[in-house]
Amino acid sequence: MTEKEFIPSPYTKSVSSGKTTYKSPSNIALVKYWGKKKNQIPANPSISFTLSECATVTTLSYTKLDTPSAIFSFDVSLDGKKEEGFKPKIKTFFERVYQYLPFLKDYHFEIETSNSFPHSSGIASSASGMSALALCLMEIERNLNPMMTAEFFNQKASFLARLGSGSAARSIKGSLVQWGEHEDIDASSDLYGVEYPHKVHPVFQNYCDTILLVDKGQKQVSSTVGHDLMHGHPFAEQRFNQAHENLLKLQSIFETGDIDEFIGIVESEALTLHAMMMTSRPYFILMKPNTLEIINKIWAFRETSKTHVCFTLDAGANVHVLYPENEKVEVEQFIKDELAQFCQNGQFINDHVGKGAQKIN
Repeated sequence: MTEKEFIPSPYTKSVSSGKTTYKSPSNIALVKYWGKKKNQIPANPSISFTLSECATVTTLSYTKLDTPSAIFSFDVSLDGKKEEGFKPKIKTFFERVYQYLPFLKDYHFEIETSNSFPHSSGIASSASGMSALALCLMEIERNLNPMMTAEFFNQKASFLARLGSGSAARSIKGSLVQWGEHEDIDASSDLYGVEYPHKVHPVFQNYCDTILLVDKGQKQVSSTVGHDLMHGHPFAEQRFNQAHENLLKLQSIFETGDIDEFIGIVESEALTLHAMMMTSRPYFILMKPNTLEIINKIWAFRETSKTHVCFTLDAGANVHVLYPENEKVEVEQFIKDELAQFCQNGQFINDHVGKGAQKIN
């Protein structure tokens, strides 16, 4: 599929106004994408668990203008309050997707959004937020073109979400989503995420993820800046090759349910992501002292308890604690007893693998 296939033919219907709401989840990458090419194309493929509780709910109200606007007409609210700080990012998003959604200048939009987790805290709020907005916009296009298939709807929603935030491409469907072209993953694409097409052992189908909120503040370096620093990075090509190799290794791991090998790849990927940050120019560190305390506690507990608890990190200080559902009671007690003390105000979120975004009537 090419970008041109997402440029619509003239619409067959007309809609004067309406409202639509979507709940879209965050996701946690197991194989990380770090570095991108033009038009939000990933430098390497990635795969993620779609989450369930960490989500954004976005309501999009739209009213047709008397004449098309020369600019994009919209307002944004976060948790019921006008949020002018979000407008530049959404304006950039609208500019990127305008050729694929030519109705954007025909309407005034009211965008109301809320997160179940702290904004800019390293829980991929841009992934859930941009995917929720993309789905709402696709709902309008489906009203304008009722012949659209469900498969095309999801592909284009992921394609559009990617243009707002790369990882948002993985938040449309669940529970395992592959984004980025890989020669051994059927139908994989740089343009949108696809549900993982190979066999997945039951142990991975309801995996648990507790997010430890080590630092709920704004990250000192944005993901966009971090991605750009992979251009000319001395270890970039080796890293991109490693991601391809790890995805191939995961194929047999997912099929057989080999959790020990799963842990090795997932933790290595997390540390490699941060190693890329620490070896770029300029270099930076997003982990905090408490991040390292948690990692060492997890390693020690895994050794003594013989459980399969492990960690992963996104581009931030927070720690995602991953563990199979059948070890939930023991691991969650460990989190309360030993890890919560390292969280800001003792806060953490218990989550698990979900099924993707959903429309809310």
